[in-house]
Amino acid sequence: MPENTTTPGPLVDEIDRRLLAALDDDPRATVLALADRAGLARGTVQSRLERYQHDGTLRAHSTRIDPAALGRPLSAMVAAELDQHHIDEACDALARIPEVLECFAPAGETDLLCRVVARDPEDLYRVSEEIRLCPGIVRTRTSVYLRRVIPYRTRPLLEEGSPDAHPTRRDRPGRGQRSRS
Repeated sequence: MPENTTTPGPLVDEIDRRLLAALDDDPRATVLALADRAGLARGTVQSRLERYQHDGTLRAHSTRIDPAALGRPLSAMVAAELDQHHIDEACDALARIPEVLECFAPAGETDLLCRVVARDPEDLYRVSEEIRLCPGIVRTRTSVYLRRVIPYRTRPLLEEGSPDAHPTRRDRPGRGQRSRS
């Protein structure tokens, strides 16, 4: 069965947050430039970067490539229902489809959610059919993304600080609510 990538890794401290924010500003910055931006010693930056690589804190560099640049401007989510006895075979087969960028096992009625890309609607049909024909997959539903309104980001999480340092979302004033201060 595929590795669970949602298991929380080590929590980041304030030094990590400063370094990761500097890295978010310029992913190609040198160790020396990162040290300067984050106000850290070069050795600290180097050891933290090595730790991030080792423990999976940093995503793979290939995630920075826009699929549209590879001729796949159409994005969609394919929800798959499957025969639970064949989940391993289904995941193995899905991993062999290049247009499947990532796959999640959510809670609820859907068994797997695949984020996919395609050249055009006809190509999306082909990709959806490849997914539907994977061993163990019983049924699929496809939702096309019309446009991206918020790109992938982690900066707000870095700026938020430690999860223990802030109240939970339900304790924060929401839209149309006033702060009680």
